[in-house]
Amino acid sequence: MSESTWTIDTFIAPVCNEDIEVLYQDDSILLINKPSGLLSLSGKNPLNKDSVHFRLVQDFPSANLVHRLDFGTSGIMLVALNKAVNGELTKQFQERQVSKTYTALLHGHMKEDSGTIDFPIAKDKPNFPLMKICLETGKPAVSEYVVLERLSNPDLLNPDISRVRFTPITGRTHQLRIHSQKIGHPIVGCDLYGLSDDDAAAPLMDRLMLHATTLAFTHPVSGQRMEMECAPSFKALKINLAGSNYESG
Repeated sequence: MSESTWTIDTFIAPVCNEDIEVLYQDDSILLINKPSGLLSLSGKNPLNKDSVHFRLVQDFPSANLVHRLDFGTSGIMLVALNKAVNGELTKQFQERQVSKTYTALLHGHMKEDSGTIDFPIAKDKPNFPLMKICLETGKPAVSEYVVLERLSNPDLLNPDISRVRFTPITGRTHQLRIHSQKIGHPIVGCDLYGLSDDDAAAPLMDRLMLHATTLAFTHPVSGQRMEMECAPSFKALKINLAGSNYESG
């Protein structure tokens, strides 16, 4: 789910005019709401200087990103304000002591109200930097989901969308996007694993409809279990699908 080096090196990001929202702050950590369309880290290409980290160090010079979100994904990120805290939080991520959920809009109506998606993920070497499902060489990847809402617009060729909550049990690159595609319900607005370009009902989106909604971890200094929630902005967003207004929530 983190952005990979190829994304930073080869992709020229458009200007992001949205601000980073600070959700929580103390002497050790920040919890922020990352906007869609902003890199987590600045790239080697000078045109990709703007990023979450670049903006944060202007006010917090010692800020370290404990984890990353893809360029198109919005939502909660955890930031350490010194090396010791960064090390402790990184350990929590490595030992899977941190829990996260994401909200997504998926194409089509999910048949089941909840379930588990369990398909290993590997690099798609002929098409790198894309990833792929591979039972032989892939690393274990597990995502749980709950359908929050099923929506429809009868004016569209493919009228149905599901709003779901994902809980990634593992954290592979592009995991939620690939798993959604694998089960036949790609994430709305996904440019890598979405609907084909010639699909007449493909949404004309300016962002990936994926948002990191909750994050729970143990505070590295106080030892207190912390849980943060940040609702996605697209919950009540009107989406332009094939020229029609569609209310998502």
